[in-house]
Amino acid sequence: MRKFLAFFISLSIALVACTPKSAETGETRTVFRYNEAAGIASLDPIFASKVENIWAVNQLYNGLIQMDDELQIQPCIAKSWDISEDGLTYSFHLRTDVYFHDDEVFEGGKGRKVVASDFVHSLFRILNPDESSPGLWIFNNIDRTAGKGFEALNDSTLEIHLLHPFPPFLGLLTMQYCSVVPFEATEKYGRDFRSHPVGTGPFKFKIWKEGAKLVFIKNDNYFEKDDDGNSLPYLDAVTVSFLSEKQVVFLEFSKGTLDMVSGLDQMPKDEVLLHTGALNPLYKGKFRLETLPYLKTDYLGILVDPNSDLVKNSPLKLKAVRQAINYGIDRQQMITYLRNNIGAPANSGIVPRGMPSFDAKKVKGYTYNPDRATALLNAAGFNGNNELPEITITTSKNYREMCEFMQHQLGEIGIKIKIDVQQAINLSELIATARVNLFRKNWLADYPDAENFLALFYSRNFSPVGPNYTHFSSEEYDELYEKAQLEVNDTIRFKYYQQMDQIIIEEAPIVPLYYDDVIRLVHNNISGLSTNPMNLLTLKRVKKENNPRVLED
Repeated sequence: MRKFLAFFISLSIALVACTPKSAETGETRTVFRYNEAAGIASLDPIFASKVENIWAVNQLYNGLIQMDDELQIQPCIAKSWDISEDGLTYSFHLRTDVYFHDDEVFEGGKGRKVVASDFVHSLFRILNPDESSPGLWIFNNIDRTAGKGFEALNDSTLEIHLLHPFPPFLGLLTMQYCSVVPFEATEKYGRDFRSHPVGTGPFKFKIWKEGAKLVFIKNDNYFEKDDDGNSLPYLDAVTVSFLSEKQVVFLEFSKGTLDMVSGLDQMPKDEVLLHTGALNPLYKGKFRLETLPYLKTDYLGILVDPNSDLVKNSPLKLKAVRQAINYGIDRQQMITYLRNNIGAPANSGIVPRGMPSFDAKKVKGYTYNPDRATALLNAAGFNGNNELPEITITTSKNYREMCEFMQHQLGEIGIKIKIDVQQAINLSELIATARVNLFRKNWLADYPDAENFLALFYSRNFSPVGPNYTHFSSEEYDELYEKAQLEVNDTIRFKYYQQMDQIIIEEAPIVPLYYDDVIRLVHNNISGLSTNPMNLLTLKRVKKENNPRVLED
């Protein structure tokens, strides 16, 4: 079957290459096109928790500050800022030339200027329990006494007050949750703001036919310029399709209908890549392959809440069983044969390589050791006379093959695995509401600090209000987490991070699988498309040349 698909795709590309380009003539507008197989749930930034939502939101909105491709904090709507000596007060000085997109909510339909009170409104929306933002947890450290957390001193000065010093706080503010939105629009559209967004970004909303097509068009009134003083963005529009089959996605990319394909699960990897991870020579010169380490860890999450009936009735409540699963999976083999050597085995905990605090010598994770796994199962009372009950892994369609790989390997040491495949949106809901015992999940960095990953196990972050999907709870862990948040010395803070990661390895509420790589296929007529370890899609500096396509109605 794979050989047939490879032949079909190769033949299709050859036919496309022979197609005359006369149909392309007369086209004048540059449109960047990409596909989002997972779909997009909302264009409201307070729901930008998943990469597919983050990418779209990043084109429509801006925040106080932003992160460059070297993961350094840069100005955005805030042109400068000050931090008090005690680290509790952040003062932001705003630009006065930033305007919201034109919309009927404004007088005369003309977008008005952004002022500091707009950020007060936008950031307090995240904290509003009625909004149910998954970003609520990022402001656990905000001083909310008498509404003090976010204050507009005047139209161009915003103050944010913390309960405790937190060195990575500026990184939090680069998250798309913290984008500015106008109160007029959120009040008028309510829940429908998800599909009627009004922002300040380089592109503005045009149309969204859910599951079919999403279109953004150039914001001619955008405030950022390039180094030569030229207005951004360069593109006339961005369109997003929602094809679900990767063979079809790659065929559309080969035809030039898509300008980029991102993610290993969005391409027929055995056709596109050699087993070394290099681009198949068949495609040399036709498009380019871009890869770099990704601040993202893929893992199996295990619900460990002792109050949950799921946990009470599962062998996964036993630490020895969870550790046995960790020892029973050959991560290197998984990377080699299922991912064509894209990524690296997660042998050092939840914090991925590339983080400043990452140190594989100080954080010792799991390696493949089936004998050790068997010994742990025996110690837990599961042997030939007492078989381990069947365990279910809940996953989405894209990762079925990976779960089948783990099913086979774990079966060899007496751990019977059943695979439950759910639609991605259903899986997210089941995980967030603690209704699955063992699930495949990943976490990608919102900002380049290990705290972002370690927050997954802080007891105050239990889902659905926070990202602690396993409901792991440990007094020792919480104490270290809170000490780390107060520590301004990086060396000491990193030590706390490493101690926390080691606790997670020992208690095993997760099975770290691999540290991912960013991987993109990009056509050669695309320039200015930046790549960064957080895999944030930024299109405001992208240029498209050669046969640009007309924006569809």
